[in-house]
Amino acid sequence: MKKLTRELVDAVGDAFNANDVDAIMQFFAADATFDHASGPDQHGARFEGAERIRSVFTALFAKVETIHWETLDCRISGEKAYCEFRRAAKYLDGTEEEFNSVDIMTFKDGLIVHKDTYYKHRVN
Repeated sequence: MKKLTRELVDAVGDAFNANDVDAIMQFFAADATFDHASGPDQHGARFEGAERIRSVFTALFAKVETIHWETLDCRISGEKAYCEFRRAAKYLDGTEEEFNSVDIMTFKDGLIVHKDTYYKHRVN
């Protein structure tokens, strides 16, 4: 069993910041669940299975010129990592977006089995 460490969590963040879907997906279990902050249900929008999660991240990276998650804080308790980020993106249409977010990632044997994302919804 692979122990959850800050180095492992940082490696996940590095893959996201490289905008490399293949690198990201090596950290997800085949049967993982991703709960996106925005969606119609109490848990947001739920995406189940590695291939469905891959398609979500592929679509995100296809819409942006740049996107970066700056880690503000990260705490590990058992098999969960609680990470606070500042996310900044520049979209292909030139619009920019920046907000704070939190990911709660549950790991099993060194792989993410559940990624639960929360973020601030900014309005003008």
